[in-house]
Amino acid sequence: MTQQTETITDFPSEIINEGKVQILVPDLKAYGVTPSNYAPSKAPVFYNPVMEFNRDLSVLTFQTYQRIIDHEINICEPLTSQGIRGIRYAAEVDAVNKVLLSDISTRACHLAQHNIKLNNLEDKIILKHSDANRTLANHASPKKRFDIIDIDPFGTPIPYLDSAFRALKNRGLLATTATDLAPLCGVHAKACLRKYGGKPLRSEYCHEIAIRLLCGSMATIAAKKDIGIQILFSHSTDHYIRAYAQISYGAKKADDSIKTMGYFLLCCNGMHREITHQPFDCSTCPECGAKMDYTGPLWTGPITNTEFIEQLIIQNQKTIFTKNNTKITKRLALISAESPMPPTYYVIDKLSGKLNLPAPANQTFIDALHKAGYQAVPTHFNPRGIKTNASAMIMHKILKELTATTQP
Repeated sequence: MTQQTETITDFPSEIINEGKVQILVPDLKAYGVTPSNYAPSKAPVFYNPVMEFNRDLSVLTFQTYQRIIDHEINICEPLTSQGIRGIRYAAEVDAVNKVLLSDISTRACHLAQHNIKLNNLEDKIILKHSDANRTLANHASPKKRFDIIDIDPFGTPIPYLDSAFRALKNRGLLATTATDLAPLCGVHAKACLRKYGGKPLRSEYCHEIAIRLLCGSMATIAAKKDIGIQILFSHSTDHYIRAYAQISYGAKKADDSIKTMGYFLLCCNGMHREITHQPFDCSTCPECGAKMDYTGPLWTGPITNTEFIEQLIIQNQKTIFTKNNTKITKRLALISAESPMPPTYYVIDKLSGKLNLPAPANQTFIDALHKAGYQAVPTHFNPRGIKTNASAMIMHKILKELTATTQP
C-alpha cells in the first residue's frame, strides 16, 4: 500500500473503504490527528473519518429523495476535498446522471481525480478546480441547475447558501452542515448574530436552537430570491448539525417560509418557554413572574417532515452501512418519534437541579408524564432529554410527586 500511494501523493496516505467505495486519504496518524482535536490545517488535504455517519445518512437521504421524485438526478458537491462524499453519491445513489465536484485546493483536486479513477466513475463525475461559489454561480441558469446540492464545509455554510439557492432546480434539495456550534449555541453570541442573523441562547436545548437558527438563515436567504423552503430532515450529531431543505419557487412560497420565523422565550428561573413573533411581547414569565430571555429570529416550524422520515426508515431497511446500521436505525427511530412533538426539549437533570431533587431515569419520568395524560418521548438531541407537551410547572409538580413516592 505504501509503494502505491507514494507515487500518487507527496504526503503520507492510505486507502480506506467506506460504503461501496475505496478512497485514498491522508494518513491521519502521521499528523497526530485525533477525532476530538482536528483542524483542516493538520493534514494537506482535509479528511474526517468521524463524519462517516454524516455521509451514510446523506447517502440514505439522497436515495430516499430520488425515489420520491422518481427521475434521474444531478448532484453538486462544491467543497469536495478528496472526493469521498461525492464519489459515494455517484456509486450508491440510484438514477444519478452526473455528480459535479469542485475544490479550490490543487492538492485536493489531484487526490479527488485519483479517487474518481480508483472507483471507475469517470463517466459519472465531473471535477473542477474552482472556488465553491464560482462553481455554483456557473450553474445558476435554468438548464444548468442541480437536483441536489450538498454544502459540507468546516465551519459555517452561510457564505455558500446564496449561490446554492440560485443553482437549485424547483423542488430541489439543499443539504447543509454547520460545525461552528460555539456561536450557534451561544458561546460566541456576536458571531452567531453576524453569520446567522439571530440571537442564540445558552440553554439546555441549545442544539435544537442551533438547527433552527441555521434553518432560519436558509429561509431568509431563499426568500430574497422568491424561494420557499420545507425542512425534510435534520439532526444534531457529535460536533455538528445537519439540515435538508426542499425548495419551491414562488413569492407565495417564500412568504409562507418567512411566516414561520419567530422567537423562543425562556424563563430564566422556572424553565417555562414559548414561541412568539415579537421577542419583547412577554418580558416576564406567566408562570412565576421571573425575567424572560429570548433567542431568534429563527425557524419555528417543523425541523423534520413526518412523512419523509417514514420513507427514510423504509429506505434504511433496504440499505446496508456495515459500521453505522445500528446507530442509524436508532437515530431515525428517535427522530421519527419526536418529529410531531412541540419545539424544544427538557433535560431531566436540569429540571431536577432547579428543585434540588434527585434525577429519575428517563423512562421513569416519561412513564409518569404519560400516566398524567401528557405526551412525552426521548429526543436524539440529548440522551437525558425529553420532548413533551407538558409545561415546566407541570413537570416540576410530577417530578416532586415522583421523588416523594420513590424516597424511603
